Amino acid sequence: MAGFFPFFQTFKNYNQQWLRGDLSAGITVGIMLIPQGMAYAMIAGLPPIYGLYASTIPLIIYGLMGTSRQLAVGPVAMVSLLTAAGIGVLAEAGTQSYISLTITLALLVGIIQFTLGVFKLGFLVNFLSHPVISGFTSAAALIIGFSQLKHLLGIEIARSHHVHEILIDAFMHFGEIHWLTFTIGILGIVLIIILKKINPKIPGLLIAVVLGILAVRVFGLEAAGAKIVGEVPKGLPFISTPVLNVETITMLLPTALAISLVSFMESIAVAKAVQVRHRDYKVEANQELIALGLANIGGSFFQSYPVTGGFSRTAVNDQAGAKTSVSSMISALLIVLTLLFLTSFFYYLPNAILASVIMVAVFGLMDFKEAKHLWSANRSDFWMLAITFLTTLAFGIEQGIGIGVLLSLTIIIYKTTRPHIAVLGRIPGSSEFRNIKRFKELEVCDDILVIRFDAQLYFANVTYFKDQIEDLIIQKGDALRAVIVSAESINNVDSSAIHALSELHEELLSNNIQLLFARVKGPVRDAFQISGLTKKMGASNFAMSIQEAIDWVDQVPGVQSTDSVKYALQSNGRI
Repeated sequence: MAGFFPFFQTFKNYNQQWLRGDLSAGITVGIMLIPQGMAYAMIAGLPPIYGLYASTIPLIIYGLMGTSRQLAVGPVAMVSLLTAAGIGVLAEAGTQSYISLTITLALLVGIIQFTLGVFKLGFLVNFLSHPVISGFTSAAALIIGFSQLKHLLGIEIARSHHVHEILIDAFMHFGEIHWLTFTIGILGIVLIIILKKINPKIPGLLIAVVLGILAVRVFGLEAAGAKIVGEVPKGLPFISTPVLNVETITMLLPTALAISLVSFMESIAVAKAVQVRHRDYKVEANQELIALGLANIGGSFFQSYPVTGGFSRTAVNDQAGAKTSVSSMISALLIVLTLLFLTSFFYYLPNAILASVIMVAVFGLMDFKEAKHLWSANRSDFWMLAITFLTTLAFGIEQGIGIGVLLSLTIIIYKTTRPHIAVLGRIPGSSEFRNIKRFKELEVCDDILVIRFDAQLYFANVTYFKDQIEDLIIQKGDALRAVIVSAESINNVDSSAIHALSELHEELLSNNIQLLFARVKGPVRDAFQISGLTKKMGASNFAMSIQEAIDWVDQVPGVQSTDSVKYALQSNGRI
């Protein structure tokens, strides 16, 4: 039970001294979550109250099921934007149909994540490489931020998930800017940034919200044209069953898959980053999928849209002293109290303040340092980041992440089908061998080719393997007597590889060239033995070391060296 409900183990060993930290962190994050939840609901195209609904039941369920003790689950900007991108083409934002679809989306996301967790498929998120994630996140941050221009400027801008369309529309309506609304939003941004720099523990978001409400109430800014949130429903979310049928599933499945992977990726990344600071527990990826899945499933029955672990709130939760997931439950309790008694307080909250909350949060996700680092460290990864970034900006969120996944898979396939192959030479006076392109003055045998293949050998790269060997054989010329494959980097071989090796052995043998293997790992030796390749080639063609293989070649009758063991000094490359 403790394995499936990690909270039981936490509760069993709970130290009363932890309560102070959990209480402080829970209240701090709860206060932060109130304005954030309402703002992120607006990104998702929902009334602000649904951000609070998404901050109750899901937090409690994750607190019981999750393995991270500091992760703060709830509405986040990225998932909110993905929700709007997916549902916006199916229904008008804010309508009952739209709300119903977002709740059903939460259920589908939960089912997908729970299923992945049960079948231990958390590794699938690894197909999104870090450059792709960075490029996608930065582009999404721009889209999210600019989507709030209509609230910051107080003008009507057509809803869009393309930055250029938003900017063009804003430029066309520049003369209609409501300067009072713009001033409120800018002051909110400046206040939040300053307070965050002074001390991250200061609830800058809440202070901006309170001051915004007071300004509207005291100075009558509503009458001057400042748009406000207005009536916020009081009370807890009612229990209802999400609408689920074949037609709805078909429409929502692509969006649900995208949110399932992206939200888990974001959540597990921040959970592991925080866990490094705490050595008393371990984050389990598959259990995290189960916990997030059940949080979304449970939340969907209480009017919640999809949630996941958030970067900023988790950082605050950790800094505020959270020791266990009790802090998450305290945050949920604070939201419940807000829903019961404090919703009327937010009537005069300016939309411009919520826009400032969103902009400060999402623009912090833009990672210029990573792009700069990759430009100097790895150009191929830089271009992967740049392509994902530009694609997301040009074509939209869902298309961007889809192309990012395809790009990651393409790079994986390319690298596994064309792995690194090194020609080896001996370090003078030793029996150690190194890559001749990286080390100077290595001894290279004129009539023996020694190579190292740095990957598993299987159907996708075996043709490349054979082609490379054939090219190297041609370069060696007629003096070649043996090809030695140093196999310490080959972890696995499949039937296609074994069949190709058998053919290669026969081809080389017909030209009086021996094929030998050195440093073969146990699982690969077993595969050779079971397939009959060892018997066909002869056990003597498998050596414990490269030098042992060379010594054996010199003793083979009929293939003696033309000049005993002849070595030449080579200097191609740098150390």
